[in-house]
Amino acid sequence: MKINPLDDRVVIEILEAEEKTAGGILLPDTAKEKPQLGRVVAVGPGKLLDDGTRAKPLVAKGDVVYFAKYSGTEVRVGDVEYSIMHESDVLAKKS
Repeated sequence: MKINPLDDRVVIEILEAEEKTAGGILLPDTAKEKPQLGRVVAVGPGKLLDDGTRAKPLVAKGDVVYFAKYSGTEVRVGDVEYSIMHESDVLAKKS
């Protein structure tokens, strides 16, 4: 199954939460924070502007990005968890 986002939406494959703290302590599943890091797997054509043109998306397929903690709609396809969100909910690209 392929997901094709519309307008300024992006589909992000959510990367796993950290299993250890910086000090090396293993975290149980109940203590893990919701992940805020993911890989872009699909990008919509861009936001439709008032003049009828589309704004070019700032992220591309394959980018690893940070996104707002409770943004997007989570969907599961097979064993993979995705989040579909507006491009404006993406906070930064990981370099």
